[in-house]
Amino acid sequence: MPEPPVAPFESLQSQLREYCNEFPDETPVVDRFHALLDQHSGCFERDCWAGHVTGSAWLVDESGSDVLLTHHRKLDAWLQLGGHSDGDPNTAAVAMREAEEESGLRVALIRPAIFDIDIHEIPARKNDPAHFHFDVRYALVSQSGRDYRVSAESKDLAWVAIDAIHHYTTEASIARMASKWTLRRALYRSA
Repeated sequence: MPEPPVAPFESLQSQLREYCNEFPDETPVVDRFHALLDQHSGCFERDCWAGHVTGSAWLVDESGSDVLLTHHRKLDAWLQLGGHSDGDPNTAAVAMREAEEESGLRVALIRPAIFDIDIHEIPARKNDPAHFHFDVRYALVSQSGRDYRVSAESKDLAWVAIDAIHHYTTEASIARMASKWTLRRALYRSA
């Protein structure tokens, strides 16, 4: 008897379980991700207003001491690179694609595991109601140096020393990623 078809996001569910094992204090957020995946088959499309999955990049330079941030045009805040899945359930590929599109740099995954997750509300804009982004973040490294180009989605980009991020943003999830990177940098750099 043939195997039943695999849900296109089973890989993400598996990665989320592994993430929860590594960061058990984030179990409530992981549970919200699982609920979205279980209840909304269209959650990788940007018109799933219950929330949709996005992919983002903690993009570091070759030394691992600086991270590339974008001054996001629509949100007017310094954030990590990233964006909509547009139907693609491979969130690592989404994060890489978005990082390359928004910076002009070639990037590579440092390790395939999820680096961070976040659920944040996006305010209503034009025809889009307020909704949540279920953001899956991966640690990436630039393979083409530090000479980025600013895309139309950004007001600016900047390489920021990880220990100086607080000069650019007080966004809690950025501070959390900086802390994770600082505490686990050796693990990520040896992968």
